[in-house]
Amino acid sequence: MSRNLSLPSHPPRTAPVTLLGADEIEALFTRLAVANPNPRTELLYQDPFSLLVAVVLSAQATDIGVNKATKALFAAAPTPAAMVALGEEGVRLHIRTIGLYRNKAKNVVALSKLLLERHDGRVPAERAALEALPGVGGKTASVVLNEAFGEATIAVDTHVFRVANRTGLALGRTPAVVETALLQLVPDRFRRGAHHWLILHGRYVCLARRPLCPACSVRDICRYPDKTTAEPAGVRSGRSGRPRPRA
Repeated sequence: MSRNLSLPSHPPRTAPVTLLGADEIEALFTRLAVANPNPRTELLYQDPFSLLVAVVLSAQATDIGVNKATKALFAAAPTPAAMVALGEEGVRLHIRTIGLYRNKAKNVVALSKLLLERHDGRVPAERAALEALPGVGGKTASVVLNEAFGEATIAVDTHVFRVANRTGLALGRTPAVVETALLQLVPDRFRRGAHHWLILHGRYVCLARRPLCPACSVRDICRYPDKTTAEPAGVRSGRSGRPRPRA
C-alpha cells in the first residue's frame, strides 16, 4: 500500500470507504471479467474435501508449493477417513516442504476426524460449521464456500487487500474492514468472481514491490499515485493480463 494513500483513522462501520464511483467499480470488474470470464482458484483439488485441505495448507505458502505437496498427499489420502488413517506423521511426510507443516498436519488430521464425527465425512456448506473445524478461519471458509459451493463470498488475502487499497476500490486498515467494504461495493453480478479476479490481478499484475502498471487493464481507473511507467526487462503481458517471460 502506498504511503501516499490517506486512510481514515476511524472508517464508518456502515458505509464502505472507496475512492471510486459506482460507474468506475462497474468498469473495473467488467474489464477483469472480460479478460478472465470464469476465474477459479489455482489450487488443485478434486472435491470439497481436497479443496478444504489445500486451502488450509496454503496459509503462508504459495499455491505452486501446495500443489506440489498435495499431489502425493491426495493420492495417499483422498478422503477424511484415509487422512485420519494416514495420521499426523504420514501427512507431515507429504507436506514438509510447506511452511508450518507440523501444525498444518495436526489440523488436517483433526479436521478430518471432525468431518467424520459431525458431518458423515462431508464438508459442510455452512460458514459456522466450517469455522468450527481446526485450522479453518474466516478466510478459508470464504474460499471454500465460494469455490466449492458457489456462494458469493469475498476472501481477503494479502493480494486482495493490496489491490483493494492501492486502486482505491476499498480502503481499510484490516482485511475484515476491506472484506466488509467489498461485499457492499462489488456489483451483485461480479461478486462470485471478485475474490478470484482481485487475487489474480494482485498475483500477476499489481505486484507488491513493483506493479506492472503498463500491463494493467484498469490503470486509468486506479488511484495509485506511484504507477510504474515501464515493465521490468524480460516481461510482457499476455491476453489474460498475466505477464509472461519474453520468448
